[in-house]
Amino acid sequence: MAPDIREFLLKLAKSDASDLHLCAGSPPCLRTFGKIAPMPDTAPIDFRDNEEMIFRLLTEEQRSRLLGDRELDFSIGFPDVGRFRGNIHKQRGSWAVAFRKIPLKIPSLTELGLPDIARSLALKESGLVLVTGPTGSGKSMTLAAMIEVINSTRPCHIITIEDPIEFLFKNNKAIIKQREIGTDTENYETALRHIFRQDPDVVMIGELRERETIAMAITAASTGRLVLGTLHTMDAAASIDRLVESFPNEQQVLMRSQIAGCLEGIISQQLVTRMDGSGRVLSPEIMVSTPSIRNLIRGGKTFQILTDMETGKRFGMQSMNQALQALVQSDLIRLEDVLRHTRFPDLLMQKLGVPQ
Repeated sequence: MAPDIREFLLKLAKSDASDLHLCAGSPPCLRTFGKIAPMPDTAPIDFRDNEEMIFRLLTEEQRSRLLGDRELDFSIGFPDVGRFRGNIHKQRGSWAVAFRKIPLKIPSLTELGLPDIARSLALKESGLVLVTGPTGSGKSMTLAAMIEVINSTRPCHIITIEDPIEFLFKNNKAIIKQREIGTDTENYETALRHIFRQDPDVVMIGELRERETIAMAITAASTGRLVLGTLHTMDAAASIDRLVESFPNEQQVLMRSQIAGCLEGIISQQLVTRMDGSGRVLSPEIMVSTPSIRNLIRGGKTFQILTDMETGKRFGMQSMNQALQALVQSDLIRLEDVLRHTRFPDLLMQKLGVPQ
């Protein structure tokens, strides 16, 4: 008989690990503070047991989608165990699954390690706010914390479009509707095409990936809605370039102008291992759309944004190097770990006074 997957998920929930990997022929593996290792006291999973264990989790509709696409994003929760985001995929002819632990309590922006300007961005009445970073950098959690700020302060209508739904929100001052790709709507483009007739004040988009999704997000942000979204980009300049370059060359001048007009700010974040090994700490780059930055975006000079961020402390801005420097000087992270998280290691070493 196949193992009960809830036993593995319970171990994930009770541990410091963030992710669980299940794959036929291998023991269950946990990712803890960024590093993967086999789960203690477990044996390799048999091919048939692995398939039975995975398919037991799914609804008929999910099984049908998985067999058709050979990929499936989903979320699942068990009482007294926890809530998890999962991705099932094929490898070497067998199924594998990766689970990400979802905290039952949404941390505040302060608890996440974000400065006050993050709250100010969440409280914008309209415009586009981006949260960016590599996979596993906590983007979804930051978005959830921003939604909770809005939910606790603003009587409004929030619509989230997610793939899959991760954090579950409860109405407070706001009404929140959560729509899941594949279950509640076909895809991001379809959901956004109809969203203007749903009377939203705030729209959260799980990922700005396709050109059509980006275009409709910009339209919504330019017509009185607050739009929150994520990108898999490492910094503010790269995020803006990604938006612009998703359009054909002949449209890029117009798109730079539209983005300059609606973009309110970008939080680009990374997680860095703590010096004492007890976990990871957030290192956020913050860009706020000042008149100067809007002009740089319009003029296609995003390479100059870094200078504005490093001299824009009074606006709440900071570069990734400045965030990393502060963490090193506070003895929270090691210098050798920092150098893996910066695009400009020589400049950071110079700021820290380290001989090169």
